[in-house]
Amino acid sequence: MDKQLQALQQSLEAAVQRADTEGIEFWFARDLQAPLGYARWENFQTAINRAMESCEASGHKASDHFRGVTKMIEVGKGGQRPVDDFMLTRYACYLIAQNGDPRKPEIAFAQSYFALQTRKQELIEDRMQLQARMEARERLKESEKALSQNIYERGVDDAGFGRIRSKGDQALFGGHTTQAMKDRYGIVRSRPLADFLPTLTIAAKNLATEMTNHNVQQANLQGERAITDEHVQNNVSVRDMLGQRGIQPEKLAAEEDLKKLDRRVKSEEKKLAKTTKTLPPSDE
Repeated sequence: MDKQLQALQQSLEAAVQRADTEGIEFWFARDLQAPLGYARWENFQTAINRAMESCEASGHKASDHFRGVTKMIEVGKGGQRPVDDFMLTRYACYLIAQNGDPRKPEIAFAQSYFALQTRKQELIEDRMQLQARMEARERLKESEKALSQNIYERGVDDAGFGRIRSKGDQALFGGHTTQAMKDRYGIVRSRPLADFLPTLTIAAKNLATEMTNHNVQQANLQGERAITDEHVQNNVSVRDMLGQRGIQPEKLAAEEDLKKLDRRVKSEEKKLAKTTKTLPPSDE
């Protein structure tokens, strides 16, 4: 774990509060604002509001996990003034992180930190790697969807898009077709190859697809032949770049099925909601 994430873990652990004899843990939102990368309270409050909506949508009372409070803060010359704040359970903190930008390392870390019952560094790091792979897969889905829509307007149907994507795979994997890679990894024909690829390969496919999207529009390419040539060349370029660093995509090991991983993450989220102790009764 790098120094930035170690410092973040220390900040989150230092900020935890305990309430009553049951040891209910909670955090004050203003203590989490800076560690989660929010410079302005108003922006952080927006994320909190989205998290409260997610809480209600999942069938849990937001008031059990989010509680508005007023705190006194020090101002100049020994004075104090009241500010709005929130008491947040661990589940609330997780939902706030879920509504943040997962590309920010502090958000990705917080998602894993608050999701896990045991906050061991190695478990947090494993879960962050899982999240990174799932995020990479979502970005690839988005770029492939954009390419499909883009080329449909240029005379290429769904079958043509499939052929273009397959030719791109063949170029990226050094002559191995999509089906050959599925056979190598033991993937059934009906499942997408990308669901079993490591994060690096998913990112490589995404980069090549984004390049194709860009160049198809910039050069106003028309028809399956021209777009296929463009996509193949982009995958060759990405493969060459990886090769310069000694990486051959077809030789990287397959990863666990992302569908199974997604189910596991959602199951963990449900467990987290059930096992998190709710906030103590209000004094009001």
